[in-house]
Amino acid sequence: MSKKTISDAEFLRYQRQVSLPEIGEEGQHNLVNASVLVIGCGGLGSAALMYLAGAGIGKIVIADDDVVDVSNLHRQTIYREEDLGVSKVAATKRQLNALNPKVSIRTINKRMDSFQLGLEVSLADIVLDCSDNFESRHQLNEVCYKYSKPLISGAAIGWTGQVAMYSLGDDMPSTMGCYECLYPKEHGNNQNQANARCSDLGVIGPIVGVIGNMQALLSIQHLAGMHEQITTSKIHLFDGQTMQWQQLTIPKDPTCSVCGAHQKADF
Repeated sequence: MSKKTISDAEFLRYQRQVSLPEIGEEGQHNLVNASVLVIGCGGLGSAALMYLAGAGIGKIVIADDDVVDVSNLHRQTIYREEDLGVSKVAATKRQLNALNPKVSIRTINKRMDSFQLGLEVSLADIVLDCSDNFESRHQLNEVCYKYSKPLISGAAIGWTGQVAMYSLGDDMPSTMGCYECLYPKEHGNNQNQANARCSDLGVIGPIVGVIGNMQALLSIQHLAGMHEQITTSKIHLFDGQTMQWQQLTIPKDPTCSVCGAHQKADF
């Protein structure tokens, strides 16, 4: 099998990360040929997207139905005052194209129905959940499991944030859980961290940047082929006041409605 290589222009642009032995030319080739689906371009998504585009991800699909509001600017630093009232996906695409015109950006300026979401997930190599609501997170978890796509889920509220990568589908480790195992739908009203919005409880801006950047980092590691370094079905919790991280394993719930025994046939 021939070695995967990149062009001279790509080598010059991405030299600093190509120089890393864990990436190299083959890893960069994988990034350039990868497709990433990002749901939500608020605080998490705008942070993750800048680094995904900077790293040279070949195709990025962005989905969001919101417009830029002045209250977004303290944490969604991809936007500018002149973007107020503009759709977030249009403003984001403009910034990403300015950063790296080599990246193909496709936008979806609406909340997708289940059919379109399934189609977009099936076409992606990896999915980033940067949404801000419980319903969307559960729906993405279910669809990514159906199509055996890795999912990187992030959330932030107040001074805290969390990020987890789920290796979903037939190759999912038998002992590892999914988002539904962590936050069952029927207990949703009791899961304030998962279900709360920053508009209700507030959030300090850099927290969403930390978590969004972690989502980008996990994506780059996975797409570049650094599978041994990635721990899936573990939730990483960050406390911005104490500057401490915690890592907890997400155990599989054998009765889980998504990844429990024989569930895939039910979709």
